[in-house]
Amino acid sequence: MMNTKFLLLLLNIPLLFISCKNAPQTEDDQIDEENVEQAVPSATLLWKSDTTFTGSESALYDADKDVIYVSCGNTNASAKDGVGFIAVIQPDGIVKNMTWTTGLNAPKGMAIMDNSLYVTDIDEMVQIDLSSGKITNKYPITNAEFLNDAATDGSYVYFSDMRQNKVYRLKNGKYELVAENVPKINGLESYKGTLYGLNEEGLIKFDNNGGYEILSNAVKGGDGLVILDDDTFIATRWIGEIYYMDGDEVTKIVDTSPEKSNTADIGYISDKKIIIVPTFLKNEVAAYQLDTGSGK
Repeated sequence: MMNTKFLLLLLNIPLLFISCKNAPQTEDDQIDEENVEQAVPSATLLWKSDTTFTGSESALYDADKDVIYVSCGNTNASAKDGVGFIAVIQPDGIVKNMTWTTGLNAPKGMAIMDNSLYVTDIDEMVQIDLSSGKITNKYPITNAEFLNDAATDGSYVYFSDMRQNKVYRLKNGKYELVAENVPKINGLESYKGTLYGLNEEGLIKFDNNGGYEILSNAVKGGDGLVILDDDTFIATRWIGEIYYMDGDEVTKIVDTSPEKSNTADIGYISDKKIIIVPTFLKNEVAAYQLDTGSGK
């Protein structure tokens, strides 16, 4: 005859299974669910300046000096009016020198190489001494129409002409064409010796022969570009959008288009994960705290 205790145990196994399945949620379970919810990249506004950064187009963080350069004066982005200037601010938004460099026209993209700040200015590249803020050289670019972003690999300064669909590079005062027929090329960034860009087709990667491949068409007509690693990017569209691009996953993390606050050529403070945003027509500079949601 079957043991009575053993029989009762067999009868209660289904009840135990159901009980475990319907067990109340534990604190660990809740934490796991919260982690899943937080996995989406996001950006939170940290601070915003006043409206004294007239026509603020580009921001560039200088890690050695722990300051941010902001190119301003783009009330008319194509006018040789002499009202362009470079402002210097701290990472917390406090202005160090609003008129660090003056006498420019419509300065846009910037790059740092060999103790100089290189700035595109309509049809010329301007070289500025980082120690003094004084202009040391101007390099006119033949037939240039609308020089825009700039980037460096440590040996060359690369810069785009958005209206001519061209990319140039400069070294020791001499420049050369490195790519053409790149529709509406705007943002540039160099990473591990490779040049990347944003144009009307999306995010692109250049080869050494003047050609390029389209890595993603998710952000067409992009402006500012930051590279976090081999397949992770932050890209802006001038109308007021910032995207976090992680491989094939693309997330819009900022959208200020409803208030018509532009997101032009952004800067990035990597150790603090802070995005610096010039707002162009709003004449401001804003800072956003990036949460990648993935620990990157």
